[in-house]
Amino acid sequence: MMQGIIHGLAVMLSKINCFCVSLVGVLLTLGGQAWADDFELKQIADGVYVHHGKHLDIDDGYQGDICNLGVVIGRDAIAVIDSGGSKHTGEQLLQAIKAISPLPVRYVINTHVHPDHTYGNAAFQNGSTHFVGHEKLANTMLLRKEQYEKLNTRLLGEAGKVSSTVTPDTPVHAQITLDLGGRILQLQAQTVAHTHTDLTVLDTQTNTLFAGDLLFAQRTPVVEGDIKGLIAVLEHMNQTAYTRIVPGHGLESTDQKAIIGNALRYLNVLLADVRNSLKKGISMEQTMDSAAAAEHDQWQLFDIANRRNVNVIYPQLEWE
Repeated sequence: MMQGIIHGLAVMLSKINCFCVSLVGVLLTLGGQAWADDFELKQIADGVYVHHGKHLDIDDGYQGDICNLGVVIGRDAIAVIDSGGSKHTGEQLLQAIKAISPLPVRYVINTHVHPDHTYGNAAFQNGSTHFVGHEKLANTMLLRKEQYEKLNTRLLGEAGKVSSTVTPDTPVHAQITLDLGGRILQLQAQTVAHTHTDLTVLDTQTNTLFAGDLLFAQRTPVVEGDIKGLIAVLEHMNQTAYTRIVPGHGLESTDQKAIIGNALRYLNVLLADVRNSLKKGISMEQTMDSAAAAEHDQWQLFDIANRRNVNVIYPQLEWE
């Protein structure tokens, strides 16, 4: 009888052990699924995907994943449009791509120099992927290399340390086309606007424009380069009809009039208010609190981004 009891206990323990192992396996699978779900690639058109970064300021909760990342899949190859702010973010993007297509990533295109768009490049270094950017991008990345790598290390810790600077090997002087196999991308280098390294990407098959940070939606537009140049570029962009536009930050839109119109409204109000402050002799510090105040409730992260914009354009407009 005792032997029967012992045997029964052994069987029960064995079943409990198997259950625990199975439960761990399920939890690990769910954990992997949660990680995959946490980094979503959303299909917005045939063969066109976007990952939306979070609306976080670079000095407040930044995790290297705040901008939009694009993926376009052709018959033979894939192009990535911006790679994220760290190697880790780039690795997440690469894994998400592998989940939807076995094709190689032939091109990583950077729309401009800012680190939230470029430091994922490190995840795509494999000897066969080409890195593409504005003709001034490589030199600008090298000039800012020390500054940006220190910033990434401060904000991201270990993830920042391994996020090395990877410069383009394929410069865009004016316009070039990239063939993904039955799918053509048109890349256009822009004049000084958001930065002096801006580049737009048009998927001709779906007429989808990736505008980079020339265009923001929901989140306050940012000016580093020249506000008048940025307004001019957006006005010129608006002369061509696109099926959908993907901004550098915020949601893509099929309402071109609204998405470009909102950005132009903010920029023109900001420009007029700063000019008015200069005319009246109002200081830059005071102007930071008053310029574009009418736009305050229309945009996320307005207080910090708008002050930075005033800090950039006030000294420039003093020399008009």
